[in-house]
Amino acid sequence: ELPPSEFMQVADSTWLVLSVVSNGRAPSGSQATGVTKIARSVIAPLAEHHVSVLMLSTYQTDFILVRERDLPVVIHTLAGEFDIYKEENGECVPVTCDDMSNGFLKPKPATSPTLHPVQSPQTRFCVLTVAPDTLPAIATMLIDVLFYSHSPPREAGAGSQDLDSFTFFAFSLIEGYISIVMDAETQKRWVQSVCLSIRLSTGELWRMVRIGGQPLGFDECGIVAQIAEPLAAADISAYYISTFNFDHALV
Repeated sequence: ELPPSEFMQVADSTWLVLSVVSNGRAPSGSQATGVTKIARSVIAPLAEHHVSVLMLSTYQTDFILVRERDLPVVIHTLAGEFDIYKEENGECVPVTCDDMSNGFLKPKPATSPTLHPVQSPQTRFCVLTVAPDTLPAIATMLIDVLFYSHSPPREAGAGSQDLDSFTFFAFSLIEGYISIVMDAETQKRWVQSVCLSIRLSTGELWRMVRIGGQPLGFDECGIVAQIAEPLAAADISAYYISTFNFDHALV
């Protein structure tokens, strides 16, 4: 329904959402959570089969978005380790490799991963959630943060931003669950300004590593794996948000 505009870029792919559920059984010997919890079992195999993914971590869980045309490869890649279901009319229906055999794409020849610059701003962040019924009460604060709290980006380029004053705010509303990432100073203003049931993911603050110097787009694969696998090996939890321009890992 959004009108065509020279100011809006729309990816030409339709994306599907994968949600990984462990049935309450955490991987043995692993303390990492977030994207690193599924780095070895999901992220790395998809990267090896040249499937580009978008990661969206929320307060409640982590979602992997894959392009619809890559779904046959995703099913074939993950079916050996996972029971895979698709949602039809609100019901979960098992999916097998046979169901997705048509159009299965063979993996492309391996290529060397692209090296992207990384930045680590001094800003500290909070990951929080609020009760869905409080959304009307926080609407004006959301508008203030989104449109009025920060000066417009400078024309000098994406890499010119002062790392001491890094701007980042993420809001997601998925099936009624609200998840927010905001800098610690903004979070203090929220707590002081409005009485809400706000729950932080932990008592600790998060620091960010931002990946990319130019817009990453969606054609390259393996970016999430390059970040998540070393963190998983060190049992470091990470909260990961992919965007068109950059990837963001919070630790």
